[in-house]
Amino acid sequence: MKPMRSIFLLLCLLSVSQSTLLAQSTKQTNDTNVQGANLSFIEDQKSPLDTMKFFLTAMGDAVNKKQDAAWPRVRACLDFTDANPERLEQIATDLQEVIDRLEFIDWDTTYLPDAPAATDLMSYTYFPARRFDAQFGELASFGNIVFQKNNNGRWQFSARTVKNSRELYLAFEQRKRVDGLAPIAQLTNRQLLRKNIPSSLKGIDNTLLSLEYWQWVGIFVVAMLGVILDQIIRIVLRTISAKLIAKHTTTEHAQSVTIAMRPIGLLGSAIFWFTFITPLQLPDTAYTILTGVIQVVGTFAAVWAAWSITNLISEVLMDKALKSANKFDDVLVPLIRKTVKIFIVAFGLIYGANSLHINIVPLITGLGIGGLAFAFAAKDTIENFFGSIAVILDRPFEVGDWVVINGTEGTVIELGFRSTRIRTFYDSLITIPNAALVRATVDNYGKRRYRRWKTYIGIQYDTPPHKMVQFVEGIRQLILDHPHTRKDYFHVYYNQFNASSLDILLYVFHEVPDWSIELQERERLFIDIVKLASELGVRFAFPTQTIHLAKDDPSPEITVNFSDHASKQIEKQPQQQQPRSKEGDGRAYT
Repeated sequence: MKPMRSIFLLLCLLSVSQSTLLAQSTKQTNDTNVQGANLSFIEDQKSPLDTMKFFLTAMGDAVNKKQDAAWPRVRACLDFTDANPERLEQIATDLQEVIDRLEFIDWDTTYLPDAPAATDLMSYTYFPARRFDAQFGELASFGNIVFQKNNNGRWQFSARTVKNSRELYLAFEQRKRVDGLAPIAQLTNRQLLRKNIPSSLKGIDNTLLSLEYWQWVGIFVVAMLGVILDQIIRIVLRTISAKLIAKHTTTEHAQSVTIAMRPIGLLGSAIFWFTFITPLQLPDTAYTILTGVIQVVGTFAAVWAAWSITNLISEVLMDKALKSANKFDDVLVPLIRKTVKIFIVAFGLIYGANSLHINIVPLITGLGIGGLAFAFAAKDTIENFFGSIAVILDRPFEVGDWVVINGTEGTVIELGFRSTRIRTFYDSLITIPNAALVRATVDNYGKRRYRRWKTYIGIQYDTPPHKMVQFVEGIRQLILDHPHTRKDYFHVYYNQFNASSLDILLYVFHEVPDWSIELQERERLFIDIVKLASELGVRFAFPTQTIHLAKDDPSPEITVNFSDHASKQIEKQPQQQQPRSKEGDGRAYT
């Protein structure tokens, strides 16, 4: 979890600087985006008079007539270089509320300059002005309303006007509207909430760090309800998940379920916070920082939740895969889990950058330009990836198989994107790149249907022929009666006259799943053969050596017995003979 915490802290730091990034991106695209949406905006904003008329008309359509399509026209009248465009409705509403309290605008006699009068102007201050000094002069210190001509010749409410619209509205809030002007129809939820707040908690004189008292209370209440919702979501989902998992597997996954439910509860809280922070009508800076942090928390929680749920589902599927006879799913489940996690991280980065208003188009373009160089640099990685795909499709081995790959012998424990890991029989871990598996020779002992055992059984030369026949027939019957031997193909025959034994070829196959059981069943057959020899009185041979000495040797006949069960007999012959010897093959039999 430490890497996830580091990513979260990094995203939080980026969210604090979101307002700066937002201002920069807005400044670059302020004119282009709006102008590209509707070119008629330029024709309707050739002067402060045109912009004011266009703004009030669009606001009437958007608020009173509930025409959502009118909000882009309202947006065209405002310069959001220094403000958050997500607060469009609140900023526009505050600005109209101030204008409605200043004066009733008669389009025929208004002081606003028209197109001919505004030809040589670059800006025009609508408030404060001399005609408002008598009634609103003391409010001029809280802000102003200025029209600014941009580089395209369009007049807009200036960036400073847009940024300070909230402070200006709070200063004018207690003033009445001009006679003849009706209030904005059908108040929004934000306005209804503020309308019911006691006057002692709101207003320009009841603020702390640019936030009104009721807004501080609202932030605390929303945060507290989000924490409570987090706990409720965790408890409910933990109970439901435990029941669903219990239906599909008997393995306990309580810890994984608990870990998976934490980020889901946090995600629910983030959604709740983002939904109910808007009605608090926060100032631009506070709104931008809080929503940025909430979006980062939500993105982090979504990535964390998807990551944890992927782990939980993978554990359940892997538990079922290990219990199935097919081992293909043992390889497929981990591979799919890694693929899903890569997709989750990529999605989280893209969405996180978008929520922070970081333009990733140049980055994607740069990746396109450097794609060729990246492909060459990642050639081995790409080869290994396609090697893993080839291994999955061809299936030369599975997890748990005993394999020999280019001299490397061991048990396959993991098949990854880049490499395959093999645990050797001396407990070391060997990593083989998947690209090498495409061209490698794989000897898969795990795919054997039968496990061969070839050995020789030596009996003494003085064994009577009828016992020789009984012994080999008895061994054949033991193989037929053995529960784990192949019955349709085996060989038990006298095969050769050895130096000190009559050798019987034992060629048999065991039908067992692994080497451990093979050793157990081989031992059972081994002991049964020894018991059979004891019952028939057949003795196993061991290496012996006989030496004949010359006639003139005065030594008497001597027999020496050795403690290792080998014997040496020395005889004295009556005739002169050349020394001769016969040696055994040195093999010991049990």
